[in-house]
Amino acid sequence: MHVKPLFLALITCCSVPATFAAEKSTDVAQKAILNFATAQQLLKAAQETADAKGWPCAVAIVDDGGWPILSARMDGAPVVAGIELAQGKARTSALFKRPSGDLENAINGGRQAAITSGLLMMKGAQPIRVDGQVIGAIGISADTPAHDDEIAQAALAVLGQQVSP
Repeated sequence: MHVKPLFLALITCCSVPATFAAEKSTDVAQKAILNFATAQQLLKAAQETADAKGWPCAVAIVDDGGWPILSARMDGAPVVAGIELAQGKARTSALFKRPSGDLENAINGGRQAAITSGLLMMKGAQPIRVDGQVIGAIGISADTPAHDDEIAQAALAVLGQQVSP
């Protein structure tokens, strides 16, 4: 007598997962990532630009979460702490999804709350975008903020990215 209800319950339990497994979700998002080979291309382009201009620098390339992929300090880079500055700028740009100088401008324009954000508010980093999506950032620490941005923009040009000064 109890076998029939137990059998029905067992069949129901076994068929429910199969029903859910048969349905495929089309709501799964895809995202581009910044891979090591592309980071190496960016680093090389930044170093070549810095060499050509005579502006040795530190370069940092991070993923979209601000985590380091590559960092390097060229011989003769004028700022000993440049590698830390370049990483901080790149992290800021990746997390803020804008050039790091935009945050510096916001603070200089009276937006003091940004100071507490833990981000580095210095010009010299640019986000790396693919199809409008930020996949990382490149940060530079050379001798001047203008040179930092010029080197970062030249590196992005290798990927065919358009950046605004």
